[in-house]
Amino acid sequence: MTTAESANAPGYRPRRTLPLSVEVIRQLRRRRTLIAFGILTVLPWILVAAFEVSGPSATSGAPGLVASAKFGGLNFTAFTFFVSAGFLIVVAVALFCGDTVATEASWASLRYLLAAPVPRSRLLRQKLIVALGYSIVAVTYLTLMALLAGTLAFGWHPLRLPGTGIEIPYGAAVGRIAIVLGYVLVSELVVAALAFLLSVLTDSPLGAVGGAVGLVIVSNILDAVAALGNWREALPTHWQFAWLDVFQPQVSWAGMIQGAAVSVSYALVLGALAFRRFQTKDIVS
Repeated sequence: MTTAESANAPGYRPRRTLPLSVEVIRQLRRRRTLIAFGILTVLPWILVAAFEVSGPSATSGAPGLVASAKFGGLNFTAFTFFVSAGFLIVVAVALFCGDTVATEASWASLRYLLAAPVPRSRLLRQKLIVALGYSIVAVTYLTLMALLAGTLAFGWHPLRLPGTGIEIPYGAAVGRIAIVLGYVLVSELVVAALAFLLSVLTDSPLGAVGGAVGLVIVSNILDAVAALGNWREALPTHWQFAWLDVFQPQVSWAGMIQGAAVSVSYALVLGALAFRRFQTKDIVS
């Protein structure tokens, strides 16, 4: 039955095809989901163990967030962001967003989903919503696990700003951590959109995920080339650590606003390309 024929079939409602709940369960059962959350679970505890084994020398003379990592759960959470934002979180987001369509294509199940029939735009939208949802849950889960591990290991103390000794009260400190979490999620939109586009373009999940991570690495390399000058500000990863301004006595928003604008702009363009390409993609060959 063609899509046009199914549109006239009794009881057929395009909006009822592929409910989000079905896609959530399908993605939850994937092995990569379990592995990703397993890694996010153990990472904070590995970092705690590293600090415990190394003793006082771990933070002695260390710069920035590393030196203050053992000053309580809040500082440890900030340190976890610092060591994971540049790679681990990138990989997690790329995994959830780059695996979703490419895996269906490699398993030849994508054609059966469309033969249900699920409109192409709806299928892609549902998959993108669920992929972004899992990415948000994953980064939030890492934050909460780091807060738990750091509090159990180092206690619950005010947030101590690195290099200043200024302590931020609990309420304001939690608010600052929430700002960091929000900014990291927004900055990862470009990774999510790029991985999703590559997932549409290729039938190889590894290629989609690896391509997104690889381009992020290339962006980081180019960002280190000082000769590029202000051109580096257009790179998607140039502002990935702008959230460090949250840990100043007075929060500076300029860098985060610029970083969010760049990330959202890239994400909108890449997302639009993904939807445009999928409308004409040959899913039979």
